[in-house]
Amino acid sequence: MESIYGKYNDILPEVMESIVDPIRRFNDQTKKDTGNTVYEHLIYRVKSDPSMRDKCRRKSLPETTKSALCDIHDALGIRIVTGYVDDIYTIVKFLKSLPSCKVIDEKDYIRNSKPNGYRSYHMILQLSVPFEDFQGNNPGRYFAEFQLRTIAMDSWASLEHELNYKQKVGNEKMIVSELKRVADELASCDISMQTIRDLIRQG
Repeated sequence: MESIYGKYNDILPEVMESIVDPIRRFNDQTKKDTGNTVYEHLIYRVKSDPSMRDKCRRKSLPETTKSALCDIHDALGIRIVTGYVDDIYTIVKFLKSLPSCKVIDEKDYIRNSKPNGYRSYHMILQLSVPFEDFQGNNPGRYFAEFQLRTIAMDSWASLEHELNYKQKVGNEKMIVSELKRVADELASCDISMQTIRDLIRQG
C-alpha cells in the first residue's frame, strides 16, 4: 500500500529539518552567549502511515494525502522539554519570530491547566518551506504540532498517557486523583525552581 503521504512522503523529513535546525541553532547560540541552553531535549517525528490512517478514521476523514497534510495538522510533531518554565516562553517567542512560521493555533495549558492537571504549551505552526506542497504551492505550506513542557510536566504526561492506554487499571479513580495532586505539586516545584534560578542569576 502506498504511503498516505503519497509523493510527499520523502519530503516530510526535509520539511522537519527546516524547523528543527533553527531551533538547534538558537539553543547553541544561547549556550554560547550565556552558558545555558534553552531546552534539555528536542524530540521530533513524522507521524507513521498507520497512525495517520488511524487518526483519519477517528476523525471520519478519508484516508487521503489531503486529509493527512491539510485537514490534520500533526503529520510533523515536535516536543521540546525544558528545565524551567520561562524557557518555554523564550522558545515560543523565538518560534513566533521566525519569518517562515505562522501560528495557526496555540493553547497555554501551563497558565490554564486542564482539569486533570495536564500542563503543556501547544502550538500548531504553518511552515513555509522551499518544497512543493499538496496544493502545488512552492514555497509550500506544511503544518507542525509543537508541545513544550518542563521535565516535570513531561514525566507527568508520560505517566498519564500510560494510564489512558492501559486497558484495565485497578483503582483508576484513586490513581486519577493522585495524578491531579502530583500535577499540582510538580507545578509548585517548577515555580520554585524558576524562582531559585532567577535569584541565582540576579547575583
